[in-house]
Amino acid sequence: MDLFDLDEATSENNKKLRIKELEKLITKYQKSYYDGEGEISDAEFDKLWDELKSLDPKNAILQKVGADSGNFEKAEHVMPMGSQEKAATPEQFLEWAEKHVYPEYLVEYKLDGASLELQYQNGKLIKAVTRGDGQIGDDITETALGMNGVFAELKDKKGKLNFTGGIRGEVIMTHEVHDKYFSDKANCRNAANGLMKRKDSSGSKYLKLITYDALSTDGPNPFSDEEEKMKWLESLGFNTSPLFICKTPDEVIDYRAHVMEIRKEIEYDIDGLVIKERTINFEDARRNRPDHQIAFKFSLEEAISVVRYVEWSESGSTYTPVAVFDPVELAGTTVQRASLANPDTLRNLGVQIGSHVVVVKRGEIIPKIERVVVEKNLDGCRPIEFPKKCNVCGTGLEDSGSRLFCPNKLCKKRILHRLFKWIECIDIRDFGDVLINSLFNDGVIQSVSDIYKLDVDKLIPYFVNQDTQEKISKGEKTSLGAQKVYDSIQAHRRVRLSSFIAGFDIEGMGETMIDKLIEAGFTTLDKLLEATEEDFANVYMFAEITAKTLFDGLRENEDEMRALVESGDIVIEEISEGKLTGMSFCFTGELHSMKRQDAEALVKQNGGSAKSSVTKDLTYLVTNDTTSGSSKNVKAQKLGIKIITEDEFLNLLK
Repeated sequence: MDLFDLDEATSENNKKLRIKELEKLITKYQKSYYDGEGEISDAEFDKLWDELKSLDPKNAILQKVGADSGNFEKAEHVMPMGSQEKAATPEQFLEWAEKHVYPEYLVEYKLDGASLELQYQNGKLIKAVTRGDGQIGDDITETALGMNGVFAELKDKKGKLNFTGGIRGEVIMTHEVHDKYFSDKANCRNAANGLMKRKDSSGSKYLKLITYDALSTDGPNPFSDEEEKMKWLESLGFNTSPLFICKTPDEVIDYRAHVMEIRKEIEYDIDGLVIKERTINFEDARRNRPDHQIAFKFSLEEAISVVRYVEWSESGSTYTPVAVFDPVELAGTTVQRASLANPDTLRNLGVQIGSHVVVVKRGEIIPKIERVVVEKNLDGCRPIEFPKKCNVCGTGLEDSGSRLFCPNKLCKKRILHRLFKWIECIDIRDFGDVLINSLFNDGVIQSVSDIYKLDVDKLIPYFVNQDTQEKISKGEKTSLGAQKVYDSIQAHRRVRLSSFIAGFDIEGMGETMIDKLIEAGFTTLDKLLEATEEDFANVYMFAEITAKTLFDGLRENEDEMRALVESGDIVIEEISEGKLTGMSFCFTGELHSMKRQDAEALVKQNGGSAKSSVTKDLTYLVTNDTTSGSSKNVKAQKLGIKIITEDEFLNLLK
């Protein structure tokens, strides 16, 4: 068995171990949920569920609902109580909607409480049954009779109603009741579940049932579609949640954004929307997981806010718009800023000062504005003003759509940023930011080439304390710091082609992008400098705009690039076949034998490419915790990417 066979076996074994771990966690948290003390949030539970679904779609756990405690008599449902399909993002909802095209979409709140079925016979309540495992639940009739919205006998305007069947709803606790009487409980749902489990029925007066479904088991239903069903429930005096009708999936998304904004004003907790067709689909409802309706959930990584102003972040010659909005909670952190990327993105989104916007943080560290809530921005908004001139050199800024920048290549801000970029890409670790600034401000270095004209004598004044410098004789004027920086510069004269080009700070041209060009055959500096825009545009990940940006950047810096190489100040390493040629690696977690940047350097030295994130074309994810539930591990498993340890990585180099 060779290494690749071992990799496959290890990966498959890791997958099986993770599936078993997820089965245990989901079973544990389901039990705590149904026993009235949920240990984790719905969003955290959903992540575990989604991960298991991606690893093992047919897993038996996914077909189970859960189970109630053993403290009550058991009773069968008259209505199916399966789990709904769910979407956590607009993209997932649209994917579902493509397969479920309806003339209109009926939208209700997804209540964050505990399901309860009221069973009536000839209009009299005979049982109230909790959700249980979807088929059998706890009989809590005495407790239910004390709740707001539960009737022992059904009546309409004509008097007693002779109805036999089930009425389903959600038992909730309002925020007001929770804050006043049960603030010691983590949330309204946990408090409500706890009261429902009391054998003596005490506290049921603090609970409220909101209904949303009904089914006659003796004779025809007294309604013909989903909207009539809700009106029928209201006519009997039951509590119901609002019903909103949308004509298109996009209207559903807009309505969801609206509800997210007013969510705090609703008296009880909701964690999404339920979307149905108008027709009552009895066959679909009998499934464990009905397909013709979906729960469009809210996310901890998504919120609505209002843009108050826009700042312009300056990096080198580029001015990037950053929206500042009312603070919102996203994935456990308070967020109030998000990059708008560039002028075209800003314009395409239609963001203005005063715009209501959807802010997302889906698995990303940096928040971003995904869309504008159009119906909220009809009045009171004003356009965003763009800066006109460079605040350093005064040159008029150029708006190319993909960027707003200072076109003056002699602008001091541009030159200084390039120096920082060069030091970073070439990895001259002892050359700190303070030293670069000081040398630049004193006119000692004004270009990349000037770095290689430095000697120890030029550096010493920047390491000797000014108060003691006069006491040191000329012959004693030495500095270990100056020598260290000089040695570091000399040790980094041999560089990779991708590091060399990236070091010139061409907009959007990091080492990963240059590596794509090298893989496409642009393996020397001459080949890059002689290429046309069209040549670049034909390379994967390069379109017309990116190709033009690179082409223009190379023209602007060509003279200095050639001078550095021809003078011998820089030697660009020849690109040859290495042990890792054609492979790409992403490192995550702590490495034992080296720093991550050293591991990435090893990859590049051996012909491979190093990536900072997991993508579908990645060859290996390297981690010493292969069974971790980290986002990179989960994504790698989902994409079928091999996960190897540090030792296995080093074996590839032997």
